Amino acid sequence: MTTTNTSLYERLGGIYAIAAVVDDFIDGIMINPILNANSLVDEAHHRVSKAGFKYLVTEMVGWATGGPQKYTGKTMKESHEHLGISENEWQSFLGDFQTTLDKFQVPAVEQRELFAILNSTKTDIVVNPVAR
Repeated sequence: MTTTNTSLYERLGGIYAIAAVVDDFIDGIMINPILNANSLVDEAHHRVSKAGFKYLVTEMVGWATGGPQKYTGKTMKESHEHLGISENEWQSFLGDFQTTLDKFQVPAVEQRELFAILNSTKTDIVVNPVAR
């Protein structure tokens, strides 16, 4: 099968592989000192259940990559608009994502597709986002 007729979800290895990556990624961002320097983000990280957060992100990634999951959480705008996330915080978040993808040896083509999905949410997450 070629990339053109195989979903990103399938190429990533399905929900179990996605869940493993999300688990590692969320562990990293929850303790990221740049993100947690924003008191609103830090408070949110301590208010929400880490297990529940991981579940919703796994569900969302499964859905966004073409899997059978249906995302049941809030929109990105609803869940982030009150956090005042800066461009610097966004870049740190992307760096953590890159580190996790590299750790799990996600191929470059799939990484580009995942970053495109992630970057499509930027205007709903970052205050005054800078185009990349």
